[in-house]
Amino acid sequence: MVTDMNEKNIYRASTTAPVNIAVIKYWGKRDPRLNLPTNSSLSVTLSQSDLRTHTTASCSPCYTLPDTLRLNAKPQPLSDARSQACLTSLRALRSALESHNPSLPPLSTYPLRLSSSNNFPTAAGLASSAAGFAALVRSIADLYQLPQSPTELSLIARQGSGSACRSLLGGYVAWDHGVLPDGTDSKARLVAPRSHWPNMRALILVVSAEKKDVSSTAGMQTTVKTSAMFQTRATQVVPKAMRDMETAIEEKDFASFARITMRESNSFHAICLDTDPPIFYLNDVSRAAIKGVEALNEKAGRVVAAYTFDAGPNCVVYYLQEDRDVVAGAFKTVLGEKDGWAGEQGKVVKGTEGVLEEKIVKTLEDGVSRVIMTSVGEGPVSVEDYLIDEKGEIVI
Repeated sequence: MVTDMNEKNIYRASTTAPVNIAVIKYWGKRDPRLNLPTNSSLSVTLSQSDLRTHTTASCSPCYTLPDTLRLNAKPQPLSDARSQACLTSLRALRSALESHNPSLPPLSTYPLRLSSSNNFPTAAGLASSAAGFAALVRSIADLYQLPQSPTELSLIARQGSGSACRSLLGGYVAWDHGVLPDGTDSKARLVAPRSHWPNMRALILVVSAEKKDVSSTAGMQTTVKTSAMFQTRATQVVPKAMRDMETAIEEKDFASFARITMRESNSFHAICLDTDPPIFYLNDVSRAAIKGVEALNEKAGRVVAAYTFDAGPNCVVYYLQEDRDVVAGAFKTVLGEKDGWAGEQGKVVKGTEGVLEEKIVKTLEDGVSRVIMTSVGEGPVSVEDYLIDEKGEIVI
């Protein structure tokens, strides 16, 4: 925990939180108010060296109400029900500490000032809300010096953004959908730490950094109401996929991991298409990426890559470090002029010629704007790099 206080009684804490990309997708709510899902989900937490939200939480008796948030230097509302649910829950936990120990400063009564920045596009299918709410909850929890575990805090983050609960843990993380009406059993669970299977890699093909036409929240509720396939997916398809995926991770069985990941992505987008009106998150570039992964696996004579898509057109390709040149190399040959290869991971990738057919190559060249190379990573980290200075002024 990092809490900084200066002579003006300005308290600060800073946290970075990761993006997670689900391999078993969360789609649909059994209780929209509490953000309780209709099915469990499972994700890989990605390295914060490549994708992260950095948030500083600050409070002071000198600040004036209301609570404020700036995201990437732009004011953002905190009056929405989801944000308020998180802030109310965190203040209640701090207030309980203060009641138990009256010598503690009454931080729960002070206005909050929050500043946050992403190093990736916001609302473009890259799980920005998950990292954002995880960073918000963790930074305020550090500010308030709360003793709750990441799993306990995931109950709060879930109320802001469902998948945010998974970003409070590193490695391979499940979000159990739970059955209790109050949602106290709907929380994140560690399936395996990063150290269990550290050679998992991900190549993200950023097809669009534009904001989605249909938000995840709006899309999933329409699916729940109108898709004839939805109940079968929630009650039969996903439970089996969860069991099989946990086994694949436990056994470090990439072939099974990949097949489940791709089948699950297809299942998710099938129910989006089965929604009335249909929801189109994928586009021609997305489909070219799918064909590219299929071609890689066929050429290798084994499963070396897996594609998955969240609610957006960006393709995440999972592979193992030992197959880096086979997988990332094929895409580098096609997309080597795009941003994203200049880092340490990208420089060492050797191109692989002649794997992808010309039509796929042309579509990817025209449609992919940049790439992001990353890997399985850890959960939130407390840092001493503040986005709010010791005078309470926002510096970014």
